[in-house]
Amino acid sequence: TKMSIEQRANIKFCFKLDKTFTETFQLMQQVYGDDCLSRGRVHEWTRFKNGREDINDDPHVGQAKFVITPESIEKVRDFLNIHPKSSLRFMEIELGMSKDSIHRILTEKLGYRKVCSHFVPHKLTGAISTIPRIRLIWHPVTFIYSENFICR
Repeated sequence: TKMSIEQRANIKFCFKLDKTFTETFQLMQQVYGDDCLSRGRVHEWTRFKNGREDINDDPHVGQAKFVITPESIEKVRDFLNIHPKSSLRFMEIELGMSKDSIHRILTEKLGYRKVCSHFVPHKLTGAISTIPRIRLIWHPVTFIYSENFICR
């Protein structure tokens, strides 16, 4: 954040003045009070004595977080219209999105949940939820097939 970058700049300034870690932390507490970086964070940023010059964070290791956009939601919805019995793994391969992202879109954005190894809308009406399930199809409107009866 802007505040922590400002504090890192001040830590670097104290280092250039040959202040010790303890002196630096005490000065930081006087200036920032409750908003001061923790003792451990101040100590971590004393890396300036090891030749570090940049006050910005290092890039983080790992995969970038996938942001759920209206386009990605529509992409999942359209895919399910074509392939209603798809597994998360198959969707991951075909859509080029992580399973976690697809699962979040299905459950949080589209309101689906897994029933009998298929995702269906979370809120089933009382009549629908008591019908014996033989096969469930992945669809925004869930069709539940019974032996003598089709319910929509």
